[in-house]
Amino acid sequence: MALLVSRRSALHLGTAALAGLTLPSLTSPWARKSFAAEAETAETETHGVSVFGDLALPADFPYFPYVNPEAPKGGTVSRELFGTFDSLNDFILRGDPAAGMDMTFDSLMKSSLDEHDALYGLVARAVRISPDKLTYRFLLRKEARFHDGSPLTAKDVVFSLETLKAKGHPRIRQYLRDLVSAVAEADDTVVVTLAKGRSRDLPLLVAGYPIFSAAYYAKHPFEETTLDPPLGSGPYKVGRLEQGHFISFERVADYWAKDLPVNRGQSNFDLIRFDYYSDRSVAFEAFKAGAFTVHEEFTSANWAKGYDFPAMRDGRVIRETIPDENISGIQGWFFNIRRPAFKDPRIREAIGTAFDFKWTNANLMYGSYERTTSYFENSDMEAKGLPDAEELALLEPFRDKVPAEVFGQPYVPPESTEPGQPRDLLRKANELLLSAGCKRQDTLLLLPDGKPFKFEFLYDERGLEPHTQSFIRNLRQLGIDANIRVVDAAQYKQRMDDFDFDVTTERLVMSFSPGEELRSRFGSELASVHGSSNVVGIQDPVVDALIAKALVANSRDELVHICRALDRVLRAGRYWVPHWYKPTHWIAHWDVFSRPDKTPRYDPGIVSTWWYDESKAKRIKFAG
Repeated sequence: MALLVSRRSALHLGTAALAGLTLPSLTSPWARKSFAAEAETAETETHGVSVFGDLALPADFPYFPYVNPEAPKGGTVSRELFGTFDSLNDFILRGDPAAGMDMTFDSLMKSSLDEHDALYGLVARAVRISPDKLTYRFLLRKEARFHDGSPLTAKDVVFSLETLKAKGHPRIRQYLRDLVSAVAEADDTVVVTLAKGRSRDLPLLVAGYPIFSAAYYAKHPFEETTLDPPLGSGPYKVGRLEQGHFISFERVADYWAKDLPVNRGQSNFDLIRFDYYSDRSVAFEAFKAGAFTVHEEFTSANWAKGYDFPAMRDGRVIRETIPDENISGIQGWFFNIRRPAFKDPRIREAIGTAFDFKWTNANLMYGSYERTTSYFENSDMEAKGLPDAEELALLEPFRDKVPAEVFGQPYVPPESTEPGQPRDLLRKANELLLSAGCKRQDTLLLLPDGKPFKFEFLYDERGLEPHTQSFIRNLRQLGIDANIRVVDAAQYKQRMDDFDFDVTTERLVMSFSPGEELRSRFGSELASVHGSSNVVGIQDPVVDALIAKALVANSRDELVHICRALDRVLRAGRYWVPHWYKPTHWIAHWDVFSRPDKTPRYDPGIVSTWWYDESKAKRIKFAG
């Protein structure tokens, strides 16, 4: 990183030189004071941004270390998705957007799959940052172009940020609330000003959001759902599609940024296609027949015994286990605590206690998983043991506002001593229900208000039905009338946006340095915002206070202790019934691909770094 003289300083020194003035001696008091003032306004120029200012790669790096810079271009990769889509606008609340639209837009900077929370220059060749880190001057590449050949300029960047803040999805608007202004200082210079106290990761969000064409959206309303492909500037553009069934993306052969360091060896497929299915078993049969070429397995039973088919036996299909170094996703059954039945944490704990994970893992998942217990599972942010001194300092001001357990061992869901016959779990669950004021009427459990206790698990597909049914059997032994309701993807999205559900399954992925996603998922401000990620409806001032600290933490160590404290408070709230995790990706694919020797640390790299291998395709006579 190089220190640069501020724009005002450069003008001052230039004027002095033209006037033939002699600069004072650096040893004079006036000079020392003057140069100290200049240093305070000096900007730092850097080729990337990160949460805490650390970049692994130097300014002159030739390409990311996990790519093959000479990877050939061509061929097709296809994958399955579940659900449907009715829009190509991924940035508003309305509609169910198609996957992959991010590939059609460029951003100021691009992430590395080897680093958490680091971006390197794409449309912006560099950025100059003020000492107070509230002003970011992005220096754009003059060669940047949209797909129609029109130049991508600072006016487009400003339009994009202003439009996302005013008309984007509620989550995006929330993320950009501390964006004060974006100004086109020149065609190739954008000055972004942020508010004091802004969240730590706001600069990365600004640098990573898509850049839209201001000219295109002058003729097309941004806030409407549409199946018309928008004008982009990225490595791919929308190809053929059939609403709700498939969408394809065609590689842009003359993509303006294809030879930049952040892009070399990537975007190697001529065509990327996503096929939509409503049933996992139907999708797997289609994969076996070669209807699509890459399948990521999420069903342990299928991974254990579902791959005895001809193409697998003769080597045309191969399976791989790829390490996953990401923080484990937070998957589980999440309560909607806006519902009166789930207001009392003792009732929520009782329901969670009735889940027999040991039996489920052994009998339905071939023992493939570990139980999730933390909101930051498989990371150094997970709370363990008694709070240390730093955690206690954070929690002590709230001692009278949180359960006493927050200052002890963090909550861990109990396990049955007799899996399959969890009498111990059901006994404990019953005690919790009675302590919360529930009563029994024959075989029914009545809530404290006298109404029968019944609720439904809301899903948009049936993948978890066996796991849920075993859970329901235990709940019915407690007198709780629980059922499963499966709706189509569009109805599911609408009901989730409206918070019209009792219990549902979510998988939330935490970043290595959590920031805005904490407020989005757990902050009171978002609990009543239509379409927000706070599906549970958490409104806890202690949670809000800890999130506020996390957003402005100045070091990784400080953030870790804040997240551990937050983990204790959230776990004490019993807001979910945690599921399970594994630190690997299960990938099956037709043997028509090659890939770099090094896999990115935080992504399998399938779409981004693999390539179609013609020789392999000929060898297996692949005709898919």
